[in-house]
Amino acid sequence: MSNKKSKKIRHIVQIGFFIVVLSIVIGKALNEAGIIIPFLSTASLHAVCPFGGVVSIYNYLASGTLVQKIHSSSIILMYAVFFLSILFGPVFCSWMCPLGTVQEFLGKIGKKIFGKRYNHIIPAKIDQYLRYLRYVVLALVIYNTAVSAKLVFQDVDPYYALFNMFTGEVAISAYIVLAVTLLLSLIIERPFCKYACPYGALLGTTNLVRLFKVKRNSTTCVNCKACDTACPMNIEVSSKNKIYNHQCISCLECTSESKCPVQDTVMLSLGGKK
Repeated sequence: MSNKKSKKIRHIVQIGFFIVVLSIVIGKALNEAGIIIPFLSTASLHAVCPFGGVVSIYNYLASGTLVQKIHSSSIILMYAVFFLSILFGPVFCSWMCPLGTVQEFLGKIGKKIFGKRYNHIIPAKIDQYLRYLRYVVLALVIYNTAVSAKLVFQDVDPYYALFNMFTGEVAISAYIVLAVTLLLSLIIERPFCKYACPYGALLGTTNLVRLFKVKRNSTTCVNCKACDTACPMNIEVSSKNKIYNHQCISCLECTSESKCPVQDTVMLSLGGKK
């Protein structure tokens, strides 16, 4: 697959999922205005959010019911995303998540403004600790949701704020988190994904067991570090033979199909094969 073709496929998938979510938002707004569109008027953002299934697990096992506003489809989506993650890692983050797509788009603007300084402004010693904050967020969200049986993350969720800003249902705190996320996206690649996203934290653990891994062939590697520069999550791909890093989002930007200048040097492959 050519460089341009592999990147084009991911961008098409990203745009496709963004359009689906945006269509649901528009359908809901038109429904409130008295304009009914089949399917879209009754669709809900909660129904297409796999993280809703995650935070509902405890409540569902304990009482057989989901937390408030969560749809049964979220459980199905949760299983589907986990299945994909066990195979290919957190592809949801880089291929499907609309908030990730928005951050990535703003990042392109940031790169033009800050050049090589973009995504390298926070000192590495601080950055390495900040990356574990999202696991703290994940633990707090799951615990508080289990205790309250309410979707507590919604009050600080930038994804929900982004696609519900005209509904009057969004908490001020969610708007603040969204504004900070969008601004930071101009200097940091995917800041919410790196430091705060609880779902990204959970999916990131699948990098330890995923079947298809990003691998580097050290015998053909010319140590140009193009893979390191290309990685939006600042992973030093050039120093690893296999990527187990919990921050990898399976965007494949580091591979020989995208940035690596040597064919079949950095690639996605199964098992122990090169």
